Amino acid sequence: MNQTELAKRAIAGDEDSFTLLIEERRESVYRMAYTYVRNKEDALEIVQEAVYRAFISVHKLRQPQYFNTWLTRIAVNCALDYIRKSKKVVYMDKEHEGSYTQAGRDDALDLLEALEQLDEKSKTVLMLRYFEDLTIKEVAEVLNTPISSVKSIIYRGLEKLKVNLGEREFLG
Repeated sequence: MNQTELAKRAIAGDEDSFTLLIEERRESVYRMAYTYVRNKEDALEIVQEAVYRAFISVHKLRQPQYFNTWLTRIAVNCALDYIRKSKKVVYMDKEHEGSYTQAGRDDALDLLEALEQLDEKSKTVLMLRYFEDLTIKEVAEVLNTPISSVKSIIYRGLEKLKVNLGEREFLG
């Protein structure tokens, strides 16, 4: 059964179909949440909240073919809500430190620090585009923003990142 059919069933109240859809997207939602908070426990909490919010409102989804976009939007909003509520300082998770070479770890930390300096909209757009590998059209759908605006945000965000990183080349 394809994703749209599963989404139609989930909208109609089939919990098993909803569970299958969530299982397909679980890793992607976790990665996105982790990119925001850099902490396993916090990311899992965000995923849990996103799944809960999706479950209680799936019946409101009007276009089943956009289930992934809809779920991603919920997850982004949960991550932003979590950050606003917690006002935590974001640190790199110790568990992942060994997975980088020293130079790679330094570059990753520099990029994360530079991302943290961006405004919320730029950070979200760049994370969805480059960390989640969404197309510009998909980013526009997730954020309910015109494609032209997403392109402008990407351009300005990358320019700010270049400045924040001291004119290093990155992201192609």
